[in-house]
Amino acid sequence: MKQFLCTCLTLTLALFAFVQQGVAQSPNVLDGAYVKETNLTKRVIPYPHLREADVMYKRRIWQEIDLRQKFNHPFYFPLDPIQDRQNLFDVVREALLVEGSLVAYSAGPLGDDDEFTFPLSADSIRQILNPVTLVKQYDDFGEVIGTIQQSNELSSDKITRYRIKEDWIWDRQRSERYVRILGIAPMLEDFDLDGNSVGFRPLFWLYYPECRYVFANSEVYNMFNDAQRRTYEDLFQKRYFSSYIVKEDNSFNRMIVSYARGLDALAESERIQQELFNLEHDIWHY
Repeated sequence: MKQFLCTCLTLTLALFAFVQQGVAQSPNVLDGAYVKETNLTKRVIPYPHLREADVMYKRRIWQEIDLRQKFNHPFYFPLDPIQDRQNLFDVVREALLVEGSLVAYSAGPLGDDDEFTFPLSADSIRQILNPVTLVKQYDDFGEVIGTIQQSNELSSDKITRYRIKEDWIWDRQRSERYVRILGIAPMLEDFDLDGNSVGFRPLFWLYYPECRYVFANSEVYNMFNDAQRRTYEDLFQKRYFSSYIVKEDNSFNRMIVSYARGLDALAESERIQQELFNLEHDIWHY
């Protein structure tokens, strides 16, 4: 009798698990009141045609987006992908390794190559996204006896900055100023063995005109109206982010941190920004 009851209980549990699995995979379950189609079928708006003869003035600058700022949180969250959205780094990783719709370019051994010169293979990308770190080894008395190499998957919460390369262009034909993003690079903060930060470095560069087709189909949380979700393409094109200038095109090809530190670097960034705004005002002022 006991064996019969145990058999019945086992069959009941197995049937319950099967039903639960069937419910989870049922195509009739809709997590929402309607089927979302707008962003999933969204087309990328092409840039207006620009002739070299119509360019009155151009300035190339590099900016960094700090995702720790509250205004930039839509790029950073959610840390774990959910059904209808994921953070920017997860979108990039999926496009590189799963879909293969993006091409990553090497940032060089010093992280200063942003000219999209050397495309990375899939194996190279996997090595970058699964970095090898040194882990301290301790004895029974808590003393450090050595280090070992350990490979871990790079989690999206480690990417707290992005560097963008863009051209600011003044078009005399339309009397407009355009900002064309050319490239975007996720940046990783490095630490020494004592846990002290040694700065940020770009993992790789992505050619932004190729990213537009991927970003246009990736939803972003809209704090004002959940029925009017935006995409990452909308955030970049509408300049819905906070950033600061880290470099402008110059004869030395040097970044601001090479000749200014701390508040001086911030003041230099603000000076370049103000210079661009004054330039636009002076060009179209009559």
